[in-house]
Amino acid sequence: MTSNDTSVTRRNLLKAAGGAAASASVAGYVDTDEANDVQQEGSGTVTYARGNDSGTLDPQNTTSGEDVKVTNQLYDTLIEFEPNKTTLQEGLATQYSMDGTTVNLTLREGVTFHNGDEFTAEDFVATYRRFTDSDYQYYPGDSYISAYGPFTLGNWVENVSAGGSGAATTDGGQANETDAETTTAQAGGGQGSYTLTIELNEPYAPFLRNLAMFASSVLSRRAIERHAQDQNFSLSNQPVGTGAFQFESWDTGNQRIRLSRNPDYWGEGPYVNEVVFTAIGSNTTRAQTLISGGADIIDGIGAQASQIVRNADAAELVETQGINIGYLAMNMARREEFRNKKVRQAISYAVDTEAIVNTIFRGIAEQASQPIPQKVLGYNESIDPYPHDPDQAQQLLEGAGYENGFEFELATFKNPRTYNPSPIQAAQTVKSNLNEVGITVNINQQPFNPFLTYTEQGKHDACFLGWMTDNADPDNFYYALLHPQVSEDKLQQGQDWVSWDTEGFNTLDVAAWANREFMQLTEQAQSTLDRDKRAELYKQAGQLAHDEAPWVFIDHAKELRGVANRVQDFQIAPISGPLLNRVKVEG
Repeated sequence: MTSNDTSVTRRNLLKAAGGAAASASVAGYVDTDEANDVQQEGSGTVTYARGNDSGTLDPQNTTSGEDVKVTNQLYDTLIEFEPNKTTLQEGLATQYSMDGTTVNLTLREGVTFHNGDEFTAEDFVATYRRFTDSDYQYYPGDSYISAYGPFTLGNWVENVSAGGSGAATTDGGQANETDAETTTAQAGGGQGSYTLTIELNEPYAPFLRNLAMFASSVLSRRAIERHAQDQNFSLSNQPVGTGAFQFESWDTGNQRIRLSRNPDYWGEGPYVNEVVFTAIGSNTTRAQTLISGGADIIDGIGAQASQIVRNADAAELVETQGINIGYLAMNMARREEFRNKKVRQAISYAVDTEAIVNTIFRGIAEQASQPIPQKVLGYNESIDPYPHDPDQAQQLLEGAGYENGFEFELATFKNPRTYNPSPIQAAQTVKSNLNEVGITVNINQQPFNPFLTYTEQGKHDACFLGWMTDNADPDNFYYALLHPQVSEDKLQQGQDWVSWDTEGFNTLDVAAWANREFMQLTEQAQSTLDRDKRAELYKQAGQLAHDEAPWVFIDHAKELRGVANRVQDFQIAPISGPLLNRVKVEG
């Protein structure tokens, strides 16, 4: 739904609106109101260059990290991740607690949306209903709402109501890691439209972390209504949030999005007047643009580009271990061959993931053996990556009745991603490896946004994909990516895959895998509040996923950024970045 009209601007929006309109404990209360008392004047522009343009600026309409980089500047969530950490802190909610299946939140007063409307509890109620309730008057339709709706909020929430007695008092300050997370809160503190009560339909350990995910961004109720009623207004390209920056324009022809400083922002910063997001497809060209002064921060950096930045005098390479997974998924719903476990295992043995990581990615990633990286609760240290063993692959193919091989399409994105910075080279390696065992691979290269639509519709035979965590909880990998999110009674007897047109199917499960034992393990882990017991369940789930091989587990990659010397106070955020409200620039 991205507009091709390059004249979309915030000024037009305001005129049309009438102008008024892993596993960590929760952080304790931190007062950010002091930051509001002394608003800093911004200065300068930060240009952020990436590999691909956004497809939408509506956080309920996307699964793309490229979109989220921009929407994270425009929108806020009730709870946030601490800067550059995986622990939680207050956001638009100043106090929050979870007691069993009841979540109470007291909201921050005095916050305004970019259109001038005051933020209240009713905005979150409208946000929740637009995302999950097909009976809601302003629900934009199943084809518009992303797959995040059900697994972030919809599957767990029984009711969301504004008003109540405020956040309940909890004891102990901080909860044990990944247990039912709570924060010390004073009773009361807000009445009517500044309190929220969320009733869950069952215990769900990661729920507070889900409230901090980008998909839980709070939208303006009035903007939601306008999106449904006014054909000239769309949240896809006219976003209205409470964030540190506000939308100015989107030049889709030149893939350039311009944001300006929100002078009424309730939190820290921003310290620059303007942020510009621009797209440069080539890794090396992006690095050279940084060095020549055409960009201030770049991401999507491959091995060659990282060396260019590392050797530059005008910029530095900033890196940290990411919380991500890169994989090749085999679509069982589309290809009968992939429904045979021996075939999937054969492909895992045939693909030389060690060569991809060491030769193509060259030190910026490590081999994967399971769906989650080491930083995440439940990582199973006893699982090793599949070794490159063409003979074993050939034996398995013969045992499955495919000794003469077969042919399939491998869909891949052209643009670099953190978890796969060189997708074309990686695809060519897969093609060569599988040719050795008699399997013919036809590579289908697409730009990232149409590629996501292609895979979400199940049109691929197999595809490269990956995941950068939304909340650092194992549920965000296992349930989000490998659970079909349909009930077992919708599965055929003895069948471990699900048809793409099954009602409620999770389209992020691009392998269409539906293993009952795996489903039961992950569902049990969701409702288990004890950290050690949860970890054990996820270790079992990891072993099962490894053995059943719905994916070729490729890599866990480092997060790399190139940063110009004139930029100050930039740090890589493992979740919810980039934190551009904290950045300053010289000159």
